[in-house]
Amino acid sequence: MNKEKLILWTIAAINFTHIVDFMILMPLGPQLMRIFEITPREFGLLVSSYTFSAGISSFLGAFILDKYDRRTILLWVFSGFLLGTIACALSPNYSILLISRIISGVFGGLTSALIMAIIGDVIPDSRRGKAMGLVMAAFSVASVVGVPFGLFIASISNWHAPFIFLTGLSLIILVLIFKFIPSITAHLESHQIKPTPMQVIRRVTGNSNQMRAISLTIMMMFGQFMIIPFLSPYMVANVGFSEIQLTYIYMAGGLFTIFTSPWVGKLTDNHGKIKVFTVFMTLNIIPIGLITHLGQTPIPFVLMISTLFFVTSNGRMVPAAALITGTAKPENRGSFLSFNSAVQQLAAGIASFIAGLILVEGEGGILLNFNFVGYLAIFFSLLCIPLARRIKVVDIGEASVMLEVEKTI
Repeated sequence: MNKEKLILWTIAAINFTHIVDFMILMPLGPQLMRIFEITPREFGLLVSSYTFSAGISSFLGAFILDKYDRRTILLWVFSGFLLGTIACALSPNYSILLISRIISGVFGGLTSALIMAIIGDVIPDSRRGKAMGLVMAAFSVASVVGVPFGLFIASISNWHAPFIFLTGLSLIILVLIFKFIPSITAHLESHQIKPTPMQVIRRVTGNSNQMRAISLTIMMMFGQFMIIPFLSPYMVANVGFSEIQLTYIYMAGGLFTIFTSPWVGKLTDNHGKIKVFTVFMTLNIIPIGLITHLGQTPIPFVLMISTLFFVTSNGRMVPAAALITGTAKPENRGSFLSFNSAVQQLAAGIASFIAGLILVEGEGGILLNFNFVGYLAIFFSLLCIPLARRIKVVDIGEASVMLEVEKTI
């Protein structure tokens, strides 16, 4: 396996762990709401606390990520993420779990920005779509393996078990980072004076192209994270799924996207980011409309809709990530992507919090108003299409960047 693939596979493993850590809480929703006797609003806060803290840390990270070797800061950040996961595993009640999720979010947000920055540094634009497809396939593997396994061990043990599993996995991945991620310092060799925090903010906010990219991130998060956190509670309360049957949704969706994610990456490189993004964003509206209007429904039909939701959601993210990454040059890529990650996490948190305010618990524990949440998600999704068409790639990622990385391995 060549050096570039080893880097990508290690990054994919990091992404897998980070995604499972974030996603596992959502299907545990019915169990946590029952055990802690919390409302949908309090559960929404539990989910959004992670994204809010990730957003704040990513914003602060925008001022430091371009000042250090990517490998060094990734080791520190992932170690912090590991400590947050341990805290979640040992949480005895709702309040402590809320604090632990905030800690996990602080380091999880920085991890997301670093992953994107490393891909941008080592992969040229002509192959960036394929690389994004591979790394984002981690979402699929997390859905088909990580989340169902976490739900399974939670169902036969307790809700702490998935976080204990993640702790062990994170320890292994920390070793992989140390072994396979090289020193990446090309962004430090531009001999430019590193900007102050205010200059970082002005550089991003004063760049209309990057602001369009950030606006696209916000719209995409509103189109997705008003739905995802409450998908599992809705399926149990309204559609008729048992808690263990929730694993079918993630297994089916993840299994398909394992194959479609790399395929979408190749389509992105061959046919263009905008064209592929437009197709999958348009298709994504269909399952959003269907899934938010379900009542008691046969499981096979629900799985068809939820799988289409996962496939199209993932399909829009691959070209969007490649497009957004290309709006910054190497010397300020870490700062911009950290800034963008901050906005992404905050937008996801706000979206889930707003959805929690709209949803109310009806007779028999059913969730009401999910259809209104769906209408809002569709509205924000439609705004993404014309916005994406106005974003320009300014960095084509010369192959020499990869050669410089290889010299350090």
